Parts: sequence; C-alpha cells; structure tokens
Amino acid sequence: MRNDKENIIVAKSFSFALKIIDFSSKIEIAKKYSLASQIFRSGTSIGANIREAQNAESKPDFIHKMKIAAKEADELEYWLLLCRESPHLINPSPDLFEELTSIISILTKIIATSKRS
Repeated sequence: MRNDKENIIVAKSFSFALKIIDFSSKIEIAKKYSLASQIFRSGTSIGANIREAQNAESKPDFIHKMKIAAKEADELEYWLLLCRESPHLINPSPDLFEELTSIISILTKIIATSKRS
C-alpha cells in the first residue's frame, strides 16, 4: 500500500469522505434515505476519483479524473446547501463546508496547473 499521507489532496479527500459517511448516516437516521444516498455517493466519489487519477494513463486522463472529482465536489456542495437551508433537514457543520471549499480550491489549482504544464 502506498503512502497517501504525502499527497495532500489524496489524504484530505480520504479524511473528508470519512466525515461525509458520518454525516450521511445522520441523514439516514432521520429517514431521508435518498438524500443520504446522494450525499454519501458524491462525497465519497471525490476521493475515489482523486485516487484513481494517481494512476492515470496520461496527462489528459489525469485531468479528466480530477475534473470528475471537482464535479462531484460541486454536486456535494449543492446537497449540503440544501441541508443547511431546509428547516426539515439536519444542518451540516461549518467544518464540512470549510473542508469542501479547501478541496475544491486544491482541485481547481491542480487542474489549472496540469493544463499549463
């Protein structure tokens, strides 16, 4: 097994996915199964795509996988905003938003840098 702790985005997205699993479990307990599934899927897919990008076959493949991770992050942001704004749903912690914003920022920089080089 490789040491992903040296790769900041891999480590951050993995740690974030664990927090998303916890949050989606709380949503599921509230019997909002479809929403819990969407949050779980998009939140864990970010790290899975980032991890997959580490073994990309080419630079375009790497960029493509990172773009998919960024799209999943954007989708997750939508679901978390719905939770925050709806009086019928559990409010995610501000830490989740901060971590997601950080991941999106890093992904954006990685994609831009990869396109230039």
